[in-house]
Amino acid sequence: MNTQPTLSRRSFTKGMGFLSAGAGLRADNSSVKVIDAHDHLSHHGRPDWQETDRKFIDACDKLGIQQAACSILPPRRPATPEGFRECNQWVYDAMRRFPGRVLCYAFVNPGYGKEAIDEVRRCVEDRGFIGIKLYNDYVVTEPVVWPLIELSIRLRVPILHHAGHTTWLAAPQPRISDGAAFAEIGRRYPEAMIICAHICGGGDWEWEIKALRNASSIYLDTSGSVVDEGVMEMAVEILGADRLLFACDTSFTASVGRMRSANLSPADKEKIYGRNMQRILSRRGKS
Repeated sequence: MNTQPTLSRRSFTKGMGFLSAGAGLRADNSSVKVIDAHDHLSHHGRPDWQETDRKFIDACDKLGIQQAACSILPPRRPATPEGFRECNQWVYDAMRRFPGRVLCYAFVNPGYGKEAIDEVRRCVEDRGFIGIKLYNDYVVTEPVVWPLIELSIRLRVPILHHAGHTTWLAAPQPRISDGAAFAEIGRRYPEAMIICAHICGGGDWEWEIKALRNASSIYLDTSGSVVDEGVMEMAVEILGADRLLFACDTSFTASVGRMRSANLSPADKEKIYGRNMQRILSRRGKS
């Protein structure tokens, strides 16, 4: 039986706050490197982008997040090749501004086939990016996405793909991918490392977890602003801790509180905080 004391998200956020030095993930007394597997830096169209990025790194410092895997998305989508190249240049610049802290995903729009492939190759092979970021331009099962999945297999890098299962809204994102779509693509490409994004990003997280039950090659990131109880416990029970990746996706309070309050064993928390992401990165010889 797990006798680890629990901490509710309500008491976490009320008593410690989002940037309290004592509220960090290192409070679990673990030596594992904590990696945020899904986050974002600021588009440079914002006048305060430098200050916002600095605050992001400061928050990571105070929370004990040692590395953050980031992308930058253009505010106007679907993204053009010019738009995604510009964003990837900026996230690459951030990696050099904050050495050792920022890991980079190459964001592309699969609809621009050759341009997307060329950009991923340039980012991964020449600039040291650790993976590919896809949004909701296409469902992950659409054939236009397959060349990027096949490229990710050859490059031995993960794809972080936007996801959700929002049944109560009138098609807010007609091409959003859900757990069933990821399960289908996992059967087609079992050797790919595909991350289903933000289990708590909105939508039916219980349905998503159950849909991924038999998709053993698909990872699930733990980010999102929804603060329902029991998410982590259910995910570990059904999927296993080996398939879960700690992430924030800019929702530090909810995402950190979700992990701090989860009634999981220290060993399972270590896997989720960083060991699983380190295993993914080691496929390409990076950690």
